[in-house]
Amino acid sequence: MALYSAAAAVLVGLERGEGGLKSLVYNSGFPHVRQLYALVSETLRYASVLEKLLDEAALLQAEKKLAPQLAKVLVYDLLFGKGLKCGGRWKALARRHRARLEAELARMKVRHKVSRSEDLLVPEKAVSAAGEWARPGWAPFAGSGGGLCLTCLAPAASHVPRYVRVNTLKTCMDDVIDFFKRQGYAYLGKAASVEELKALSGKKFLLDLHLPELLVFPSQTDFHDNLLYTSGHIILQDKASCLPAFLLGPVAGSHVIDACAAPGNKTSHLAAILKNKGQIFAFDVDPKRVATMNTLLTRAGVTGCQLAQQDFLTVDPRDPKYSRVTHILLDPSCSGSGMVTRGPGEEVAPSAERLQALASFQRRVFNHALSFPALRRLVYSTCSLHQEENEDVVQAVLQEWGSAFRLVTALPSWPCRGLAAFSGAESCLRASPAETLTHGFFVAVLERYKEGTAAPSSLPAAVKENPQPGKGVEPGAAPKKRKKKKQRVK
Repeated sequence: MALYSAAAAVLVGLERGEGGLKSLVYNSGFPHVRQLYALVSETLRYASVLEKLLDEAALLQAEKKLAPQLAKVLVYDLLFGKGLKCGGRWKALARRHRARLEAELARMKVRHKVSRSEDLLVPEKAVSAAGEWARPGWAPFAGSGGGLCLTCLAPAASHVPRYVRVNTLKTCMDDVIDFFKRQGYAYLGKAASVEELKALSGKKFLLDLHLPELLVFPSQTDFHDNLLYTSGHIILQDKASCLPAFLLGPVAGSHVIDACAAPGNKTSHLAAILKNKGQIFAFDVDPKRVATMNTLLTRAGVTGCQLAQQDFLTVDPRDPKYSRVTHILLDPSCSGSGMVTRGPGEEVAPSAERLQALASFQRRVFNHALSFPALRRLVYSTCSLHQEENEDVVQAVLQEWGSAFRLVTALPSWPCRGLAAFSGAESCLRASPAETLTHGFFVAVLERYKEGTAAPSSLPAAVKENPQPGKGVEPGAAPKKRKKKKQRVK
């Protein structure tokens, strides 16, 4: 299926309430799901502008056979995206109306007294009861329970930078930086603050201030057609999504479970941390998602990973196959309320019943993960803003296990901590577009506790025993040149 037709089909499914954005994209059959997800998300973000342009240019009246959803996708890519690099006959159709559409866009900018297209998306001043800013098109989060991190409600998706994780299974930081420099980008070194990330513009990029091997570009930078992305040398992954594997930090040779693994970005990150040495057991119950994950992991050069189309709750912790599993990454199904690229059909404010059902499942799978006998360290994460799925779940599980496991203070320098739902919640980590320029996220790190042992560590083992990059350097410091480079990209 062609990209534009696939994107239009997803928009139709959203309007009909056939599912959420993620599920419709993954079930579309389109081979490049991230490319499709990005196109649909951006089309939705510009939806109000696109509707006005279509109306004022009378495009649908001129082209009777052109469906409204396909028209939105074509006009988005023509005026705001890549300029219709594909599309066949649809590209030719849209280009026939280019002059009229561009003229209407210019008039729209004049009316709104803006010079950039993106300035048409500036949020209206819609102040919630919490005094926060709400992006047009977002539900106000009312009636979803009291456990909401209110700082996460504020900014638009356009404020979140483009994060690029360097895949050290195939290349190294220095080679990737050199490659981008040859493409005309200016490297500004390691960021010193979140404000520096916020100020990025044009063809400039930084090394992230918290996570090693993570580069930061301006928000609208698109790398889906870039050689480094198509060859698996870089992974397009939000910073918050990089936190779970980084904080789990297994040393090379470890046996690790990724309990709810698809689409596989966190799995590939684990493999890079392990340097493809050791064993990863990755589970997901959906066959299409497992197939997508297999494609992603193959492109990323991941080996030593056993994929299984299986519900993690059915995995036997006493199976000898898992007797050496010391680390588990648990990122279970959640409401997804922290995702900033949300569209119609995505669950923004789930009912109390829905939250209760999700939390019940999350507690079950959490308890199941802790029952693996050799487990030493576990990371629990969600892309949810709701306390019911985050702090409340962690508190309930810790109460069930008594003193067997303890919370680790995750990344102490991180500014956004867990809500004070229980003693120790400050050890947990929250991410938000407002404070950390990421998707909304929650992370808790647990370590098994035995009397007489040292207190749980706030740093992952991989950082303590094999700092990245450069021995003795704080995580996120600028990487040193490696003596032996991998697959130099020319």
